[in-house]
Amino acid sequence: MNSTSTVRTARRRTLRAAAATLTAAAALTLTVCAGANAADAKPASTAHTNSVAAGGWSGVQLAGGKAASPVRTQRLADGVSTAEITKLGEQHYRAKIVARGEVLATLETKGHDDGLDANDMFVTLTLDGQVHSWMGGGHQGPGTFTLAGGWKAKVTKLGELRYRAQIIGHDGVAATLETHQHDAGLDANGIYLVLSTGGIISAHA
Repeated sequence: MNSTSTVRTARRRTLRAAAATLTAAAALTLTVCAGANAADAKPASTAHTNSVAAGGWSGVQLAGGKAASPVRTQRLADGVSTAEITKLGEQHYRAKIVARGEVLATLETKGHDDGLDANDMFVTLTLDGQVHSWMGGGHQGPGTFTLAGGWKAKVTKLGELRYRAQIIGHDGVAATLETHQHDAGLDANGIYLVLSTGGIISAHA
């Protein structure tokens, strides 16, 4: 093989190597762009479910990407637990119930008050971010019971972990609480009510 043939062969090999390099680079570029498009396709905000696991708060985001932080911490009626209350939006609050460093439950208002029966300590979280707690005073449904503030509650069992309480005043049924595998709470003109998934209702002025 003369020197001219050797140079031509070397050039062909160089061109083939360059083409292979360009092909690989193009494939890598397409892969990166596809990943970016997939990320861009995600919704701007995702729904957050109630979490009872410690650390669940780190994922809470407000509009604009700012992480939510507790507005205040409040001692609860049992003298051991505290509520860490966070504002998430207009009439949208979350209260993390903590005892001895462990998260026991989370309450959240989404267009309505929320409530919890925590082993005979009842807690409500209202639309304006107020937490009220008290001990005892529960009535086991089904049945009709007289509550604090002169209210009556007619508790009906609807199914497994499902109860309904009609809150009755002088003018008839004023409100209805219903559990859907989650306790329910209500602020009835300064009377705080909780209905548990076990059919226990309690009220406190």
